[in-house]
Amino acid sequence: MQSTAHAFKKNAAKALGDAQLKTALGRLELNFPVRRKAAIDGLPEFDALRDEARAIKTHVIENLDTYLERFAAQVESRGGHVHWCSTPAQARETVLSICRSVGAKTATKGKSMVSEEIALNDFLEENGVQPIETDLGEYIIQLAGEPPSHIIGPAVHKTKEQITELFHQHHQKLGYTERQTEPEAMVNEARQILRRKYFEAEVGITGANFLIAETGSTVIVTNEGNGDLTQTLPKVHVVVTSIEKVVPTLEDCATILRVLARSATGQEMSVYTTLSTGPRRPDDLDGPEQFHVVLLDNGRSAMLGTELQDLLRCIRCGACMNHCPVYHAVGGHTYGWVYPGPIGAALDPHFLGIEAAQHLPNASTFCGRCESVCPMKIPLPAIMRHWREVAYERKVAPSLQRAGIELWAWLAKRPTLYRVATRLAIAMLGAAGRKRGRFAKLPLAGGWTQVRDMPAPEGGTFHARWRRERGT
Repeated sequence: MQSTAHAFKKNAAKALGDAQLKTALGRLELNFPVRRKAAIDGLPEFDALRDEARAIKTHVIENLDTYLERFAAQVESRGGHVHWCSTPAQARETVLSICRSVGAKTATKGKSMVSEEIALNDFLEENGVQPIETDLGEYIIQLAGEPPSHIIGPAVHKTKEQITELFHQHHQKLGYTERQTEPEAMVNEARQILRRKYFEAEVGITGANFLIAETGSTVIVTNEGNGDLTQTLPKVHVVVTSIEKVVPTLEDCATILRVLARSATGQEMSVYTTLSTGPRRPDDLDGPEQFHVVLLDNGRSAMLGTELQDLLRCIRCGACMNHCPVYHAVGGHTYGWVYPGPIGAALDPHFLGIEAAQHLPNASTFCGRCESVCPMKIPLPAIMRHWREVAYERKVAPSLQRAGIELWAWLAKRPTLYRVATRLAIAMLGAAGRKRGRFAKLPLAGGWTQVRDMPAPEGGTFHARWRRERGT
């Protein structure tokens, strides 16, 4: 996927003017947070489970080499193959080599953010293998020629009307000439088209939510059953995933699953939780003849022992996006790369470089909702703040922004002068805005007042209020 993270501001301006996107994101804002709250309210031990799940992932990250070696040994003992790939290019070439080894012309795919990260679909197409997305959301955006806009809802930016037109445009040549407008009819039409593909594909490619070290199993969670068909019907099952997905035991996996679905979609558990352990055995009725796990590093091991290590706990639930006011305003494509929302703002600068992704850590109100709903308690605001510091230190941030930071730092080191300056500023702004109570325009705040009014300050400074309420 070609990054447009450098054009975040331009992308955001376009998104804010898109009425259909606003409609689609409005449904997201209303649905997922409400469902999550209901699911969590029904599980009194949710916070305790979060702590346990976080502890499991923290332990794994601190012992990542041990568990990866154990996982690989178990896969190979059951007749599977593990491919260690440092870079996206190595991972792409590995998958292509497996496809060519069986003469594959088509490959069905389950939803995989790692395959998006390595731009697998385009690479396979360029080399004569047709990838077919089988997750409904991924299928929709494949027809549209777009990347996902959300980790768990790839087509959440699309309205029903847009999908109707997309299906009508692409399905006519397949004999489906009636324009479907009802969701159930559209789903059935897509199901009929995709069902043929499962039987035609020589290779099935999936991601993995978890890798079980004790058994060598890979785990996917889905709501459509497409993952099961993708990995059992073709001759070859290829799992494309990343190194941090490993967990020690099946019991540990079960613990994390209890917080995953509730955080993601507000379900107690996803409809399908599928474990794959090696290729088909002699007495199995179905399953692939070959089982391959392509393990991608792509800079993840370099995060160990740094301020970014906590990001490796992410289980890709999307809760941070579902509750983020910035994501709700501009959508996932605005972020310009594979991982959008708060997790993208914290993670993408590592993959793309802060020079290319400098705007993303600033795309946050620092309200803290992302951290509060994260089942792994990843300190996303702190990591975004870290990237802001890196941008300043490397002089990547605009000169005016750096000058403002330096002025604030100079004042902050002189408390008496700082209090005088803030009292004067509050008094002047309060007087100027007393009549209307807000500012439609304000010097040095054009980015804010261009799309919203700036409330006029009421009362004194924070320091004054603190002293007054504390009696000091």
